[in-house]
Amino acid sequence: MTKIRAITGMPQVALLLETSTEFGRGLLRGIVRYSHLHGPWSLCVAPGHLEQSLPKAKSWSGSGIIARMRSPEMAKQIRATGLPFVASSLDEFRLPRRGDKFGEIRTNSAAIARMAATHLMDQSLRHFAFCGFHGCAWSSCREEVFSHCLNDQGFECHTHRIELGNWMHLPNWIEDWELEQRILLDWLKSLPKPVGLMACNDICGREVLQACAAAGLRVPDDVAVVGVDNDELMCELSTPSLSSIALDVEKAGYEAARLLDSLMSGHLGVEQVVQVEPVYVVTRQSSEVMTLDDPSVAAALRFIKDHAAQPIAVSHVIERVGVSRRTLERRFARVLSRSISSAITQCRLERAKRLLLETDLPSYRVAAGAGFGTIKTFNRIFRRAAGVSPKHFRQSAPA
Repeated sequence: MTKIRAITGMPQVALLLETSTEFGRGLLRGIVRYSHLHGPWSLCVAPGHLEQSLPKAKSWSGSGIIARMRSPEMAKQIRATGLPFVASSLDEFRLPRRGDKFGEIRTNSAAIARMAATHLMDQSLRHFAFCGFHGCAWSSCREEVFSHCLNDQGFECHTHRIELGNWMHLPNWIEDWELEQRILLDWLKSLPKPVGLMACNDICGREVLQACAAAGLRVPDDVAVVGVDNDELMCELSTPSLSSIALDVEKAGYEAARLLDSLMSGHLGVEQVVQVEPVYVVTRQSSEVMTLDDPSVAAALRFIKDHAAQPIAVSHVIERVGVSRRTLERRFARVLSRSISSAITQCRLERAKRLLLETDLPSYRVAAGAGFGTIKTFNRIFRRAAGVSPKHFRQSAPA
């Protein structure tokens, strides 16, 4: 049989990436975009979950590989091909660094953890926890940085690591979860309440939500939860819906393809690490904390969030809550360390960021939809808070 590459001259690239998670699909979207713009490539991908293997067809004459490393066996297979490759989790499997044939996809777990800590602290919580996986380097990194961020602000962080024999395979996850659930339930019950909890990823976050339901814990009133990856379908299927940190995986996929292209062409001196960066927190029900020590402040925050699209003023909040302005301002300062006006502005900014990232609305409509009076006011406040203009913020987001 004549090999495909001999006929087409196309690079044949094996993509050992799962199609069952948002992380894997995001990388694939970026790779496909690069292939369309700079290829074409012949892409070999098998739909499925986390366990992938190299193509076995005799017609496949490989040029390169992009993979998520999941086992020593996979690492051994890839190393044995002698092909250029770009892969994640390399440190866990001690792959040799082989100059121009090697590239790495590295998730910025430290930045992710800092973003999660900031998000939960912004909910005015005073107790915090982290739930991750035992024996996973990236989970351990997120746990360490999350804890340090909180410790730096004078808060303690309670931690729990789920012991799973092989958490990477879905069937084993389900079986092991039945054994681990009671331990997780007891740990969640033991935490001081209300508590803000970071789960190492969305899979872990969904299991925490299920454990909270089984333990009779209210989310987010007792336990506010944020995950990582923003797998939109799975987050929305959770009860309540799961807040999650969105990652710029599509851009990372594009850059991984660019790196592999350079390696396959024999170019030296290229940057050999592709970073997957966090973009923003997608706030859903699991971390929209409204239960505070002060019911007047909680009622005010709920009113502000419910009317974020309208040009409300402090006077509207005062009228809704039914206490004097001086009293409510004092309570905001004591509970949230901010003013009513700054709380309104923060809520408007969060809504504006969502509109910029999730819609194609022009800036003047984003300004109106986020309760800002004029586009000039919107641009001034947004730049002061975010450090960039609304236009630049949107352009820097994932495609």
